[in-house]
Amino acid sequence: MKVENPQAFRFIMPDEIYLLDQDKGDKTTTLAENPVLTQPAPEPVLAPETEIEQVIPPPPAAAQPVVVQTPGSAFNYLGNNNKRFLILTSYHNEQFIAPAHQAALENILKRKELDLNDVVILNTHTYPEATIKQLYGHFKPDKILILGANAIPEGLTKPTLNQPVRTSTIAILYSYSFDEMMDSNENKKVFWEQMKTL
Repeated sequence: MKVENPQAFRFIMPDEIYLLDQDKGDKTTTLAENPVLTQPAPEPVLAPETEIEQVIPPPPAAAQPVVVQTPGSAFNYLGNNNKRFLILTSYHNEQFIAPAHQAALENILKRKELDLNDVVILNTHTYPEATIKQLYGHFKPDKILILGANAIPEGLTKPTLNQPVRTSTIAILYSYSFDEMMDSNENKKVFWEQMKTL
């Protein structure tokens, strides 16, 4: 329900909704176990049978990814990290990722049955001093996707391009940036082949 005028709330919502139990006081009354009726109970009136239209509930709205800024480490990122998947980008003129690149990334994630709620997108250009150890300690990722050489965080030796690196706790894929992929079908193909294995 959308209420245009805040004054209308007092007509549709009782004041008691905002009161805590201790503020309400003891306004309860007890009913007798066997209430005495002075008049006979009215007989229910049955409505003539009518065809009931089936109401189909609307599909649940997809949860919107949340832009989170944590006070302790001050990383500002896009996503909820539900699947512990960290995606590192580097854009000097965007907060996280360029809109066209985000749309392409979302399509790739859909093909892997993921969405923005499952990942974290962090623009490393915003945090040039952030080390791989800090990122790992904060996000605790199982997978890291590094999009472009400029997105490689401090303390991480440059991995081999398009060769996933796996340890017992993490998988890392360093690949092309979206700027390098958008105009090259070959780069897109190579990236997707490696992304499928991540």
